[in-house]
Amino acid sequence: MKVQPDTPGVDDPGQGRRLGIDVGTVRIGVAVSDRDARMAMPVETVKRVTGFKDRDGADIERLLHLVEEYGAVEVVVGLPRDLQGNGSVSVKHAKEIAFRIRRRSGVAVRLADERLTTVVATQALRSAGVSEKAGRRVIDQAAAVEILQSWLDGRHNNLKEM
Repeated sequence: MKVQPDTPGVDDPGQGRRLGIDVGTVRIGVAVSDRDARMAMPVETVKRVTGFKDRDGADIERLLHLVEEYGAVEVVVGLPRDLQGNGSVSVKHAKEIAFRIRRRSGVAVRLADERLTTVVATQALRSAGVSEKAGRRVIDQAAAVEILQSWLDGRHNNLKEM
């Protein structure tokens, strides 16, 4: 099944912070942008507890708290597709988290292409001298930074062209 991500800058909510989210089956990496939506920075890693049929758990509550705390105008959730653009079970997890945030926050929630972000994040941590063990604690945040920064760059380029 082909799954299409959203396009940065389309239906843009304007100035303000964005929250980037890398959804995993065990952990959720979170990143935030500056107020000018130019640069992504790591925030934290949230332990994943909510499944498909569960009520919103502590992970959803924490994500909603972060949306409010940072005053996010847009939430960007990574869409884990393969290199051919096909979805998997992980796509269902990402879409479920996106749905729950959208339903409860009222903030614009977008799905962003996240192909290879974990690979890029792992390489960046390794080249920064972060050990593999230490990297496991922050890899999800680093992937969220990659997802969000890619979105911010695409948004900036697309808004210039419009």
